Amino acid sequence: MKITLLAVLATAALAAPAAAQSAGDMTLGLGVALVSPKSDNGALAGAAATVNDSAQPSITFEYFLRDNLGIEVLGALPFKHSIYLNGGFAGETKQQPPTISLNYHIPTGSKFTPFVGLGVNYTKFFDTSSPLGDLKIDDSFGVAAHLGADYALSDKAALRFDLRYAKIESDVSLNGAGIGKVEIDPLVTGISYIIKF
Repeated sequence: MKITLLAVLATAALAAPAAAQSAGDMTLGLGVALVSPKSDNGALAGAAATVNDSAQPSITFEYFLRDNLGIEVLGALPFKHSIYLNGGFAGETKQQPPTISLNYHIPTGSKFTPFVGLGVNYTKFFDTSSPLGDLKIDDSFGVAAHLGADYALSDKAALRFDLRYAKIESDVSLNGAGIGKVEIDPLVTGISYIIKF
């Protein structure tokens, strides 16, 4: 996906012109997001923690405050992750990660419009279970970064490829006692169909 995104940005100048985003415009995006936690997720009860990937349908809404500058809300169906300690299954959890970003869409005068964004992520963990006992993962607030590009299919539609990074670190307890902090810090890869209003 990283290679695809770089290719999209590199060929932007070769594409045909497309309309820019104007103040007051709104977009709705329907797609799929893959949450890939970093490889080292910290230590819990002295054991190395690993959290697996999860993919779900996603939705975005963006309102343009000024030309090319939009505020975006990201939502998705709950992501489900398995948790492993020293390679052994230790539980599973679901998480809902709404994210608000301020995105700047770089005008290129072409069908390709790259963008960069910065915002905040709130991750709520729920339906957490473990064969070891009562496992609890605290909710998390953290910074979020956004990078991507839109390919215009028409004046009102585009195909989007994007990457997000979110800082997600949460305290974890087992049977009421703290056992450490899980560091998820995922890279989120997305593809979506964008509709402009």
